[in-house]
Amino acid sequence: MTTEPSTNGTPTSTVPTSTEPRSVLVRGVRRAAVITIIVSLSLTALLGIVVLFTGDFGEVQGRILLTALLVAGFSIVALCDLALAGRALRVAGLVGVGVAILALLLGLVVIWRDWSGGGFGEILRAFAIAGIWSLSLAQGNLLLLLAHRRRFPVRMGLGATCLFILLTATLVSLPILTNGEIPGEAAPDYWRAFGVVVILDALGTIVVPVLALFLRDDDGDAVPAVPGSIPVAATPSLESGWVQLSPELAADVARVATAARTTPEVVVAFAVRRHLDERRRPLSPPDPDGAATAR
Repeated sequence: MTTEPSTNGTPTSTVPTSTEPRSVLVRGVRRAAVITIIVSLSLTALLGIVVLFTGDFGEVQGRILLTALLVAGFSIVALCDLALAGRALRVAGLVGVGVAILALLLGLVVIWRDWSGGGFGEILRAFAIAGIWSLSLAQGNLLLLLAHRRRFPVRMGLGATCLFILLTATLVSLPILTNGEIPGEAAPDYWRAFGVVVILDALGTIVVPVLALFLRDDDGDAVPAVPGSIPVAATPSLESGWVQLSPELAADVARVATAARTTPEVVVAFAVRRHLDERRRPLSPPDPDGAATAR
C-alpha cells in the first residue's frame, strides 16, 4: 500500500495491495456465515415454538427443521475453517471449507430425497464421512492458529494432536466406508485403540491451547503477526510488521486516520517513512546569526 501526503501532511490516498480485496472478501464471508447461523437458529427456534402451540409437526416441517440445523452447523464449521484465512496455512482452511460444502450438499440430498428410494444408504454413508472429516478439519484448523508458536512443547503438542485428529476421523470413517467389514472380527481391539486415540485427541485439544497461553515465545508475542497491523499490546517486530503503540498514541493515530479517511496502518507507515526521509536530509548552511537549522 502506498500513500500520498496532502497539503496538511497527512496521507489522503492509498493504493491497495493485492491482499486487501482478499481480506475484504474473507470478512464478507465471515459476516455472511454469522448471519446465516443467526437466521438458521432463529428459524429453528420459531419452528419449534409453532410446533409446541399447534401440535402440527409433519414430514415437511421436520425436513425444514433439519435443513435449518444443517445450514447452521455448516456455517459454524466454515467459520472455524476461515479462521486460517490470510495466514500461512490458509490452504488447510480452504480444504476444510471445501469438505464442509460437500457435507452440506450431501446433507441436503439426504434430507430432501425419498428415504425409501434406492441408493439412499450410499448417500447417507457419504454424508456421514464428509461430516466427520468436516468437523475434524474444523477442529484442526482452530488448533493451527497456534502454528506460529516456537516453543517446543507447544509445537510438539500441536503436531501430536493434529495427528490424533486425523486418526480419529480415519478410524471412524473406515467402518462406515466398508459397511462394517473393517474392523470385522478385530472389533474389540479396534474400538479399544479408537478409544485411546479419542482420549489423546481430546487431551491435546485442551492442553495445547493452555500450554500456548502460559508458554510465551521469547519475543512475548503470542498472537500471529499479520503484516500491516498495529496492535497496541504487540511486541515490536520488524519481520512481522507489528508496531507497539501506547494507548494515547494509538488513539491519535486512529483520529488522524479517520480524518484522512484512511487506515491506522497507512498513517503509521506514512509517519515512519516521513521520519526516515527527514533523517536522511542534510543540514542547511548556518544562517547569518550562526545558528544551524534543519530543513
